Amino acid sequence: MVNAGVLAILSGLAAQALKVVVELVWRRRWRPRLFFANGGMPSSHTATVVTLAVLVGARHGLQDPVFSLVVVFAVYVIFEATGLRQEIGHQARLLNDLVETLRRSHHVDAQDLRVFMGHTWGEVAGGAFCGAAFAVPFI
Repeated sequence: MVNAGVLAILSGLAAQALKVVVELVWRRRWRPRLFFANGGMPSSHTATVVTLAVLVGARHGLQDPVFSLVVVFAVYVIFEATGLRQEIGHQARLLNDLVETLRRSHHVDAQDLRVFMGHTWGEVAGGAFCGAAFAVPFI
């Protein structure tokens, strides 16, 4: 039986690889660097924690305290990946607009911030599906 933590990490890596495939199929663009990027479809954060939760729940039971811990951890990670990181993206967009104004008026040389950092709920749903599907053969 393979360790649930190892499988969770492999699930996250598989979701990262799937981002490259999704980009190729949906947008007809080959962007292998997406493997190393945050955000996008599916959410590898969600895939990782869902795989871990499914495996711990299936192997140890839903009443096990470790399962409760994993579920709380998963919920925290998922909400952080959507809410907080989306807000960071909104702030980056605003700061980029301010920097652009300063470039024109004061000739400030500053680099733009990366705008999209978090996940949409659709990307989270895709990650949850990937994470659960990845875990099922190892139950």
